[in-house]
Order: sequence, then C-alpha cells, then structure tokens
Amino acid sequence: MTLAADTRPLLLLVDDEPTNLQVLRHVLQDDYRLLFAKEGARALEMAERELPDLILLDVMMPGMTGYEVCEALKANPLLQAIPVIFVTALGDVDDEARGFEVGAVDYITKPVSPPIVRARVRTHLSLVRVDELRQTRLQIVQRLGMAAEYKDNETGLHVIRMSHFSKVLALAAGFSESAAEELLNAAPMHDVGKIGIPDAVLRKPGKLDDEEWQVMRQHVEIGARIIGEHSSGLLRTAQRIALSHHEKWDGSGYPNGLRGEDIPLEGRIVAIADVFDALTSVRPYKPAWPVEQAVDFLREQSGRHFDPRLVELFIGCLPEILRIRERWAEQPEA
Repeated sequence: MTLAADTRPLLLLVDDEPTNLQVLRHVLQDDYRLLFAKEGARALEMAERELPDLILLDVMMPGMTGYEVCEALKANPLLQAIPVIFVTALGDVDDEARGFEVGAVDYITKPVSPPIVRARVRTHLSLVRVDELRQTRLQIVQRLGMAAEYKDNETGLHVIRMSHFSKVLALAAGFSESAAEELLNAAPMHDVGKIGIPDAVLRKPGKLDDEEWQVMRQHVEIGARIIGEHSSGLLRTAQRIALSHHEKWDGSGYPNGLRGEDIPLEGRIVAIADVFDALTSVRPYKPAWPVEQAVDFLREQSGRHFDPRLVELFIGCLPEILRIRERWAEQPEA
C-alpha cells in the first residue's frame, strides 16, 4: 500500500534556543510539516534546499542575526517570495520597524501566544495562496492571448509589447498604478476571438472580400464570449477590451459603431497600442514602418480612428514606448 504524500504547508522554524523550537513545534505540528534550524547560515542552506512555504525566524542568534538572515533571503531571487515572520523577545517599536524594513511580513513577540501564532501563520499562508492564484490567472490570460497571435501568424512578443504600451498610455491618461497593471494583464486577450475564425479567412494572403471581412469582424464578439461576463476585475476589463478595441472615435468602427467617449477608455487605449505595434512590426504582407511614419499615421487618424487626447499622450510617451520596443524586439530567424 502506497502512503499518500503529505501536502501540508512546510514551515522552517529558526531559533538558537531548543526550548523555543519545542514551543513552536507543539503549536504548529498538527497542521504543518516542520523544519528546524538553530542558526542563520543553516537556515539559509535549508531554505534553498527545501523551499519552505513560510519561515518563523528569531532575531537574536549567534553568528547571523535574524535581520541578516532575512536580508539574505530577500536578496536571493529563489527565496525572496517566502514570507518571514519574526518571533522574538525584542518588542520595541524600533525593533519591529527594523524587522519590516528588512522584508518581514509580521512580528510576534515572545512569550508567544499559541492562538496568535496559528492565526498569523494561517493568514500569511492564505495571502501566499491568493498571490499564487492571481499569478496563475494572469499567466492563463497571457497564454490565451498568445495562442490567438500564433494562429494569426504573429509572435507572442506582439501581445507583450502592446500590453506594455497600453500600461504606459493608461498611466499617462490618469490610471492608478493598480488599474494600469490590470490593463497590462488584460490587454493580451484583445484578439483571443481569432481562435474562432477559420484559417482560410484569418491566414488569407490577399485582401479579404466583403463576405470574408464580415467573418473576420466576428472575432471581437467571439472573444467577448470566450472571456465571458464578469462583474468586476481583470476578466471584465479583458472582455471590454476584446469587444471595443476595433471601435473608432468617429463611429465607423465595429461591432457596435460606438463613437467618442461612448467607447470604453480601455478599448481606446488598446486600439492605439495595438495599431502602433502592428505598424512598426514586420508582417508577412508588409515591412515594418519607421516610427516616424507610424506617428504620422496616428496623428492623421486622430479624431477619426483614435481618441485625439490619447494620441497626444501616446506621442508624449514615445521615449518609454521605444524602450519597450527595444526590450521586446523580435529576434531574427536563424
């Protein structure tokens, strides 16, 4: 008979006093797997080998202090996301401030209260899980966006560039940092509906006829259906973008012929970012336009295709836009 793997969270307890480790062991052993270290260097070695979910760390220890251990953890890319809770007899405000400065998420004073220790550990592990779920959701969104681009003979770098362009423009337009970050992570799904367009239309090398164009235009509504209806959050933003990024300021866009500020702001932002990157990138049917020519096109279409205010804001951000283009430049094929 094969025993099931123990999937309980793994905690690393670090204290130079065996009695303190025993106290924490009794408090936590029923709910968690536990590792023990009595000095800082050993704790760092175990953390890198075992990758615990959370570390409970004493401050006053021989050799490395807890503060120094925490600084070393946060300097290591492999370990920096592990939450650290200081458990110490140092209870002054300055001591607590020092603990947070070096990267701890919480500070518990000795002698410890078992209910407080359990509650703090449970809370910070829950926050880790929430962050992991958020990161996983963002990765799924990005990969769905990249899937649509691959089907359309484009690379995933297009969705990365235009997403970063969108964030830059959103910040210039007055978005908060968190709202702009949400837009960055929603924008890759703008063309996800292309997954539902037949290859004969999507990959046709020549100009589409009227019937084929009607089929192609359906990708915005297909994308909105794929993303689904949501009352708030990232997926709601993604759906609004998918449905509105082909609307035009003068009302001549699709699917709903929206005009001016009736077009969701997210869609107006992504429209500029998407078109600028498409113009300045190589496509099977065209060479990359020079940046100056693409900027001239944005100005020409200001008040027709694009929101005039956003066009000027985007042009004002060109130095940062060009840095993004350079960072995520297409690599020439071998």
